[in-house]
Amino acid sequence: MFSETLFNHLHCFAGTTNYLTPLSPVPTFLTPSGRIEHKIRCLMFDIYGTLFISGAGDISISQKKPVKMPGLERMLNQFGIDKKPEALRKDLFREIEKRHAESRSKGVDYPEVEVDRIWMNVLGKSNHGEVRQFAELFELIVNPVYPMPNLGELLAACKDSGILMGIISNAQFYTPYLFNRFFDSDPEGLGFHPDLTIYSYRFGCAKPSLCLFQTAAARLKNMGVAKESVLYVGNDMLNDIMPAKKTGFKTALFAGDKRSLRLRKDEPLCKNIKADLVITGLAQLIGYRW
Repeated sequence: MFSETLFNHLHCFAGTTNYLTPLSPVPTFLTPSGRIEHKIRCLMFDIYGTLFISGAGDISISQKKPVKMPGLERMLNQFGIDKKPEALRKDLFREIEKRHAESRSKGVDYPEVEVDRIWMNVLGKSNHGEVRQFAELFELIVNPVYPMPNLGELLAACKDSGILMGIISNAQFYTPYLFNRFFDSDPEGLGFHPDLTIYSYRFGCAKPSLCLFQTAAARLKNMGVAKESVLYVGNDMLNDIMPAKKTGFKTALFAGDKRSLRLRKDEPLCKNIKADLVITGLAQLIGYRW
């Protein structure tokens, strides 16, 4: 759950930002297609742009897009940070790139950071709790999110049926709080297996690296679940479908929101990669090959 202090911050900024406003998906031009023959024993999901509508289309802000939000300036003032949003953005990405370069020098193909540690350096603050509150609120302001239609129904149906559920997502410490915020439960309470909730920040590597998917495959093998009976659902051909296919999972491209759909037609790594299914709504998964 969000702390009381953070919750007060949320209400304080509710009038100037849109992260507390319900979002609706923007339809895409794709239609449902494909078929899977194997019985599905486990559903694995991406989060941003798949389970949750993301105003930014993905986690956090774009390095190429300047931040122009009145709510962000107010937040900086409230936290006593004497920086303009654009200067803060540049400092943030400078620090991220520095950490990424260090990881690449050690052989990590797609590095990931722990964003609270990044913010501690950027803000020059040592109070971990305060920095985490700042990081959560910053993400909510620059990337408003809302559950995809029928997410609650899908999770309830999976839990009731006993089908395994997991997550492989580029994520930060605050990502699981989305479930608390909208469903008043942590992921485990909603039916996600704790050994199958795989967040990039915990591993130091991010999608499209195979590392997160291979970790999931190894854990599933220990549970007696074959790779071909796992369906991975994501909105990005590069970050989701490509590594899931290479790992041996079945795949479903979620094409339910134009903001986040990433077809990557010009990406060499996605050449000859095709999802087993294309879905345009989460309800289409309920009972499919379970």
